[in-house]
Amino acid sequence: MTVYEFSATDITGRERSLAEFAGKVLLIVNTASACGFTPQYAGLQALQDRFAGDLVVLGFPCNQFGAQEKGSDDEIASFCDLTFRIGFPMFSKIDVRGADAHPLYRYLTRTAPGILGTRAIKWNFTKFLIDRNGLPIARYAPNTRPDSMESDIAKAIAA
Repeated sequence: MTVYEFSATDITGRERSLAEFAGKVLLIVNTASACGFTPQYAGLQALQDRFAGDLVVLGFPCNQFGAQEKGSDDEIASFCDLTFRIGFPMFSKIDVRGADAHPLYRYLTRTAPGILGTRAIKWNFTKFLIDRNGLPIARYAPNTRPDSMESDIAKAIAA
């Protein structure tokens, strides 16, 4: 199984298959607009720009951590555009843990556990690096700055 077998509704309401990103390195991130880590949006966009053509960042807003993503999809999209000029694909708000977790996140947490084998997403801005074959190769904690992942991304692109 790979991430390409999943689909999700984008922030405009359109269903998108992740298969459309086949052959690219992906960075999948659960995001929030009112989190202490929200400034990472700028770093994520910088990665998208730096590795354009090879890397696609995919943002999945989630309101499960401190109710830090209360807005509607339209409000989230507006915030991302006006505040950070986000150009990477953003998806509709989802759950990333618990009984209602999106199937993509159930897959990611099962195949790329965190520290000490924990599966649960602990907070906003947990990041998953996906290789060109659609397989998770790394998981990063919420406090991992996007620029600190550049060498791992470059290696995944070169592989």
